[in-house]
Amino acid sequence: MRETAAREDDFRGLYAAHFDAVLGFTLRRTDRPEDAADATADTFLVAWRRLAHVPAGDAARPWLYGVARRTLANQRRGDTRRAALGQRLRVQVAQAMADLADEVVHRADVTAAMARLSARDEEALQLHLWEGLEPREIGEVLGLPGTVVRPRLSRAKARLRDLLGNDPAPAGHLPSDTAPIGPKEGIR
Repeated sequence: MRETAAREDDFRGLYAAHFDAVLGFTLRRTDRPEDAADATADTFLVAWRRLAHVPAGDAARPWLYGVARRTLANQRRGDTRRAALGQRLRVQVAQAMADLADEVVHRADVTAAMARLSARDEEALQLHLWEGLEPREIGEVLGLPGTVVRPRLSRAKARLRDLLGNDPAPAGHLPSDTAPIGPKEGIR
């Protein structure tokens, strides 16, 4: 118990004698006061842990400055790593998430049009378009044979295309000077 009290007293004396100097040291070497405060706190944490290694008297200040200097270097390396990671993530997100505005508008149009279909058609289309199920799998969900689901799904797609105003040209026919017209992406 006496040993712990003596250790705490030694640390309090070190802290009181050198806190202002160490804080000034870190403030002059950082752009933000919060970084200086963090570095100063970390410096005194190291001093607490290594109290037996802290030189006595006037030699303590240069020792603390050395710890603060290494602490600041660690902060800068961490900041550099975080900035590089942030940049990599921004690039990856930009690549993965291209501008989705057109898709969002299209999805809103499709959702509104599907709401105008019968519940039976809407359910079949949702299972096919949004859940990615094939007619046989849709049949399993709805409790119907796949032979019933295929034509129902085909008719539901045609009704949806009509509601979207996106009727494809008859097979094998091309409007003059244009590429083939097909259903909107995702509606086949």
